[in-house]
Amino acid sequence: MGGTSTDVARYAGALEHIFESTIAQVTIQTPQLDINTVAAGGGSMLFWENGLFKVGPHSAGAHPGPACYGRGGPLTVTDANLFLGRIIPDYFPRPLDIAIVKEKFSSLAATINAEKDGLSQLTAEEVAVGFLSIANATMTRPIRTLSEGRGFETAAHNLCCFGGAGGQHAVAIARDLGIRQALIPRYSSILSAYGMALADVVVENQEPEAAAFTADNIPKLQERFERLKDAGVAGLVSQGFSKPQIYHELFLNMRYQGSDTALMIPRPVKFEEFGDAFAARHQQEFGFRQPREILIDDVRVRSIGKGMDVALSSV
Repeated sequence: MGGTSTDVARYAGALEHIFESTIAQVTIQTPQLDINTVAAGGGSMLFWENGLFKVGPHSAGAHPGPACYGRGGPLTVTDANLFLGRIIPDYFPRPLDIAIVKEKFSSLAATINAEKDGLSQLTAEEVAVGFLSIANATMTRPIRTLSEGRGFETAAHNLCCFGGAGGQHAVAIARDLGIRQALIPRYSSILSAYGMALADVVVENQEPEAAAFTADNIPKLQERFERLKDAGVAGLVSQGFSKPQIYHELFLNMRYQGSDTALMIPRPVKFEEFGDAFAARHQQEFGFRQPREILIDDVRVRSIGKGMDVALSSV
């Protein structure tokens, strides 16, 4: 969770990818990390419209920024956290204007109470809590989409948060999702920059296929994999990687005969188990299996040049 948005992804031993996405009604066919983004960040503006609390999608941005920055900015999620004592002003590089935040929330509470016309009145603190509840609900939706929407139990996960604003909301979101453990790394606010410095370099090679997954076709598929691996090695060597730094991930894009829903399946332990892996994945995502032939649409190799090996501590 950063200043303008929140990015959500699921990790279960490997990074999940998608191969087609639609942005602004434009379909893009390219491999990318499966990340859902919602307009709920520290700078997301707070509105009272048509009798409803709204958070975002407009953002105060870096200038003027939240009201507490003292530059004439609007109320934001950051202001709500500051107003409720969830931000420690001493940790900011410049003083925060808590007085203007109290004034704006009091004024907004008065406006809301006037429109409620005799119904139970809200305090300024209750208004701030209400906006944070809306922001949290906005962030839980993509988490459910990436987990429950694909057959995984949300409560079986841990919630790991990054970004400067993540720690302010992690526990509340974990509680709403039934997650029992939230992990907040010590340097969570700078991990995006740190991660870019350690990032691997990836070369993707994919070719179309039109064959059934049968024992007779396995040698042909293995040959194609080797050819694509050689192409990936050549692409990474040209960027300065040595062969010991390179490893490969193999995939088959598979579907049932008569279906147009293909699933990209990573290679299981044994090559012959590709079909079983597809059937299990289909069962998990859609709840059923088909007594049909399994077809292969694409053969894909992701060649990865290791940027750096990081030793993981057990402490």
